[in-house]
Amino acid sequence: MKLHDLGPAKGSKKRAKRVGRGDSSGSGKTAGRGTKGQNSRSGGGVRPYFEGGQLPLVRRLPHVRGFTNIFKTQFSTVSLDRLNQRFAKGDEVSPATLAEAGLVASPSELVKVLGGGELDKPLTVRAHGFSASARAKIEAAGGSVEEIPISAEKPKRGPRRRSR
Repeated sequence: MKLHDLGPAKGSKKRAKRVGRGDSSGSGKTAGRGTKGQNSRSGGGVRPYFEGGQLPLVRRLPHVRGFTNIFKTQFSTVSLDRLNQRFAKGDEVSPATLAEAGLVASPSELVKVLGGGELDKPLTVRAHGFSASARAKIEAAGGSVEEIPISAEKPKRGPRRRSR
């Protein structure tokens, strides 16, 4: 193969349609633009927002108020009744064991235990967050609560600075 053998793949290059080159070409006279009207003229057409004077769609929709905090800490939640079903008396519950049991997607997720349901066995629960009712129910059942610090697991990023 030499340089003069190189070329585009077959069918990848298509010739431009030559419009306005006589009636017999099939796209002569009005050059495929139809007759008269805004879109037949040079520079014709309407800007994206314009809907012919009708109130545009973006103005007909209700305002979306507030904002989304992109730095919010997202937790995977687990309720006490799920812990009661999956773990035996005296087990240690951690994000890794929760992921093994299929209660959270991965062991690296931040986990918060919520107080839904009842707990009737003592468990040692290690998680990144606990609701007040979950903490009380775990301790009432004879278990212990250990809170994992969030900063050790997932570093918080500050707002990005624009370079000038």
